[in-house]
Amino acid sequence: MKTLEEVRKVFEGDRFATENGAVIEEIGDHSATCSLIITDSHRNAMGAVMGGTYFMLADFAFAVAANWEKMGCVSLHSDISFLRTAKGKKLIAKAVCVRDGKSTACYRVDVTDDFGNLTATATVKGYHVG
Repeated sequence: MKTLEEVRKVFEGDRFATENGAVIEEIGDHSATCSLIITDSHRNAMGAVMGGTYFMLADFAFAVAANWEKMGCVSLHSDISFLRTAKGKKLIAKAVCVRDGKSTACYRVDVTDDFGNLTATATVKGYHVG
């Protein structure tokens, strides 16, 4: 079984996410929690967190949850709903497997702020390539 540090090392290769501040906080059975500290570079022209920030973090959490135990699941389709503007200084994305089949998988990813407010939710369908 891989340790959290070993998984973090593997996913350093996901440079878009990690260079934008995404950090792996927890790993579990077909699940992962990732976070990022909100900075000015994550904000849009109105001062709110940009939608791409929520999506990047949700996609990264899916990637970690679906691949940390065994690499080979890629995203086929993602659907995200932006529910409210984040308050506070941090976003947390928790990805949980809804179904893991022979060739496809389905994950739900909830993104909250550090006050526990649900800010976005995503459904990600993945394909097992290997």
